[in-house]
Amino acid sequence: MRRALAVLAACCCSAALHAGQTASRAESSIRILKVRGNVSMVQTPGGNITVLAFPEGITLVDSGPADVADQVLAAVRSLSPQPIRYIINTSLDPGHTGGNEKLGSLGAQITGGNVAGQVGTDGAEIIAHENVLDRMSARTVKPPVAARAMPQTTYHIDSIKLSTLYHGDGIQVFHVPAAHTDGDSLVYFRHNDVLATGDVFLTTTYPVIDLERGGSVNGVVDGLNKILDLAFPDFRLEGGTLVVPGHGRVSDSADVAYYRDMVTIVRDRVQDMIRKGMTLEQVKAARPTRDYDPRYGPSDQFVETAYKSLSTRRK
Repeated sequence: MRRALAVLAACCCSAALHAGQTASRAESSIRILKVRGNVSMVQTPGGNITVLAFPEGITLVDSGPADVADQVLAAVRSLSPQPIRYIINTSLDPGHTGGNEKLGSLGAQITGGNVAGQVGTDGAEIIAHENVLDRMSARTVKPPVAARAMPQTTYHIDSIKLSTLYHGDGIQVFHVPAAHTDGDSLVYFRHNDVLATGDVFLTTTYPVIDLERGGSVNGVVDGLNKILDLAFPDFRLEGGTLVVPGHGRVSDSADVAYYRDMVTIVRDRVQDMIRKGMTLEQVKAARPTRDYDPRYGPSDQFVETAYKSLSTRRK
């Protein structure tokens, strides 16, 4: 009996230790970085979250993966005790929208403005391009996305402006068509001079292009050029507008320009090989990314999506 109790106690201690280690790893994967003014970045395993904390509340750009929503909430709370008012999704990827349901349900919108006073309503308002809603609400999505996790406000034009009164900054959201997906958005905080790009721009890997959801290599190049059009450099593209990528470190215009040049050069190499009649396997064997692989890692997936994207366009 004593032996059985000892074994049970040991198992319980082991399970508790494992749970503690798992929680510790989840917490250690969340990092907070002050960007500029009242804008911060929360890094998660699924992507970066941009946090704007203002006196009346919090506006988030993306919400991180679902499995670290509690840790993200704790990180946001460490920046401000105010309720989450708005969540702007840069794409429909689970790493950027997974926390919508949890974080959104705990938020409260501001309504009424100067007319009826500021009254909190249940849940944060989720904003995205209409293609994000269309894809999240499609019947083919399994398991279906909860209604609370979907955007309640969408836009279908080139850009929209969000009120400084409700968001604590003049925010402009720009649609980037056919880049990472067909529903990508760039979010520019005008007063703080910070630009959140979602997965249109990354510092950790080659571009991730979702062909099935409307992405294309030419759209990525156009999106990177759009970022450079919006950003204001201080001197020779250094400093100035700070750029929060979908994954990786805070950057400036120079970082985006280097990345744009890399994508453009690889695209042109692949395009030239397609014109010469080379197959996908031949293009991969030719290693059109060989001089960038030490920086961005394995490139087969990027080369394949670039090849298919350009081949489809050629047809």
